[in-house]
Amino acid sequence: MKPTTLKYQSQAVSKLYFIGALALFVGQIVFGITLGLQYLIGDLMFPAIPFNIARMVHTNLLIVWLLMGFMGSAYFLVPEEAETELYSPLLAKILFWVFLAAGALTILGYLLVPYATLAEMTGNNLLATMGREFLEQPLPTKLGIVVVALAFLFNISMTVLKGRKTAITLVLLMGLWGLAVMFLFSFVNPSNLVRDKMYWWFVVHLWVEGTWELILGALLAFVLIKTTGVDREVIDKWLYLIVTMALVTGILGTGHHFFFIGMPGYWLWVGSVFSAFEPIPFFMMTLFAFNMVQRRKREHPNQAALLWAVGCAVMGFLGAGVWGFLHTLSPVNYYTHGSQITAAHGHLAFYGAYVLVVIAMISYAMPILRGREANPRRAQSVEMWSFWIMTIGMGVMVLALTGAGILQVWLQRMPTEGAMGFMATQDQLRFFYWLRMVGGVMFLLGLLTYLSSFFVGPGRAEDEVPAGALPRAA
Repeated sequence: MKPTTLKYQSQAVSKLYFIGALALFVGQIVFGITLGLQYLIGDLMFPAIPFNIARMVHTNLLIVWLLMGFMGSAYFLVPEEAETELYSPLLAKILFWVFLAAGALTILGYLLVPYATLAEMTGNNLLATMGREFLEQPLPTKLGIVVVALAFLFNISMTVLKGRKTAITLVLLMGLWGLAVMFLFSFVNPSNLVRDKMYWWFVVHLWVEGTWELILGALLAFVLIKTTGVDREVIDKWLYLIVTMALVTGILGTGHHFFFIGMPGYWLWVGSVFSAFEPIPFFMMTLFAFNMVQRRKREHPNQAALLWAVGCAVMGFLGAGVWGFLHTLSPVNYYTHGSQITAAHGHLAFYGAYVLVVIAMISYAMPILRGREANPRRAQSVEMWSFWIMTIGMGVMVLALTGAGILQVWLQRMPTEGAMGFMATQDQLRFFYWLRMVGGVMFLLGLLTYLSSFFVGPGRAEDEVPAGALPRAA
C-alpha cells in the first residue's frame, strides 16, 4: 500500500480517541459476558461484583466508548471537511485525558464502593441525579461530562466556523449539539415519577433515536464519499432526506416510551403511528449505502472500511428498524415491554447503527493516521473476517434473546390466569441464555480478531496486487 500523509496534522489527535474507545469496547464486552454468566450462575463473582454493578459498568462503558468514538471521528472528519486545521489540538488532547480519567474513576467507584455510599460521597444529597438506568453517574461525573462536551463542541464549532461549511459538518454539528443539550435533562429529577420518566426518555430516546442518528448519517456519508468517490452533491441530497425523516419520526416516536408510565392516552396513538415510521430512515440509509457503492467512481484500496459502512446500514436497519418495529405498537408493547425482546432490539440496534459506524470510521482513518492509504491486504482480510465473526455472534445473541422474549411473554405476560412467576419463567429460558453466551463469546473473539488486524503486516506478494483488486468480503 502506498504511503500517505495527513492532510491536516491536527487530525492526529483522533488516534488517541480511537485507541481509548477500542480499549473501553473490550471492557464493555467482558462485562457483558460476565452478565450473561450471572443469568445462569446467580452467585458468580458475588459479592465482589453483583449483577446490578456489572450491568451498570456494561451499559456505562457502552455509552462512554461510543461518545469517545464520536469525538475521535469528529476530530478526524471536521478538519478535512472544513479544509483547515483544528482550532486547538492541545485542547483536544487535554479533553481526552480528562474524559478518560473521569470515566475510569467512575467505573472504579462503581466496582469498589457500594452505590449508596458512592452517592453520599459525591453530593447526591445536594442534587439527586443518581440511580436511574444509563444515568447512574455521580454528580461530579455528570458535571465533568458537561464541561468536556462544551469544550469539545467549542473546539469543533470554531473549526467549522473558520473553514469550509458542508452538509456533513452541518448535520454532524446538529447531532453533537443536540446530544449535549439533551444530556442536560439528566440533571432534572422531579419527585413526580411520571415526569421523571418523561425527562429520562428525553435523554435516552432523543439520543439514540434522534441526535445520534444525525451523527450516524454524517459519519456514514463521510466514509462513503471517501471510499466510493461519488459526487458530494448526490450524497448530500440523500443525507438531508435521511436526517429529515429521522427527526420527524424520532422526536414524536418518543411516545412509544410513554405508553404505560401515566401519560395521557393519546400517546398510544402518537407513539404507535410515528414509531411505525421509524424504520423508514434506516431503510433509506440501507438504500443509500448500496446505491453509493453501485455508483462508485473508484475502487478504494480500503475495502474493509467499505464493508463496515455497508454493514452498518444493513444491520442498523435490522436492529433499529425491523426489531424495533416488532414491539413498538402499543397493543404489542403491552405484553413485550421490558422483556428479553427489548434486550434483543437494544443489542442489535446499538451494534448495527452505532458500533459499526464508529468502527467504519476507525477502519478508514486509522491506516491514514499510521501513514498509509489503507492496511495491507492480509490485514484487511483479517479485519473482514472480524466483521463476519462479530456480526454472526451478534445474530446468535439476538435470535437467542428473541426466542427467550417470546417464551417469556407466553409464560409470564399473556395468561390471564395462572401466569408463571418471574423467577420460574427465568428457569425456563436457560437454554436461550446459554445460546446467548455462545454468541457473546463469538462476538468477543471477533473483536479480538479485529484488534489483531492492527498488527498484521503485508504478505510476500503484496506489492504485486493492484489496489483495486482487494477482496470485497472475507
